[in-house]
Amino acid sequence: MVCDVCKDGDAVIQLTEIEGTGVRLLHLCERCAAERGVETTAAAPKPQITDFLQSVHQAMQATQGDAARCAFCSSTFRDFRATGRLGCAHCYDAFEKSMRDLLRRVHGNSRHIGRRYEPPASTAVPDGGTANELRDRLRRAIDAEQFELAADIRDRLREME
Repeated sequence: MVCDVCKDGDAVIQLTEIEGTGVRLLHLCERCAAERGVETTAAAPKPQITDFLQSVHQAMQATQGDAARCAFCSSTFRDFRATGRLGCAHCYDAFEKSMRDLLRRVHGNSRHIGRRYEPPASTAVPDGGTANELRDRLRRAIDAEQFELAADIRDRLREME
């Protein structure tokens, strides 16, 4: 079939125009259809985001091992997701893969990267000092309710005497 507009190329598009009460059928080649703003290539429909999210959710449920149980306390990973608490220390081993996946999704990595915890400096009794100085420090430690420091000072006083 020949294009109705240019009468040159083969018609590949059939366009129906409605003007008022009349209907006109046009057979167009690709060039003439493109000039009229008609898309000549049929694009494959794009997948819906909901289908994608549903498939990801199903895959996550299959790999997370919700049915797996801790051999020690019998809790499941589903229990952890519901409460935010593991049943016992053995759960870390039982749910290791799922926990690593969770940490990777939440923090971007399953290993800690950053500052490490540094315990506060020890409040040890400084060396030296006379018995009177140690008794004064002992009294101040008791007044300040620093009983561990007071016990260290008391032991040092006993060593001196």
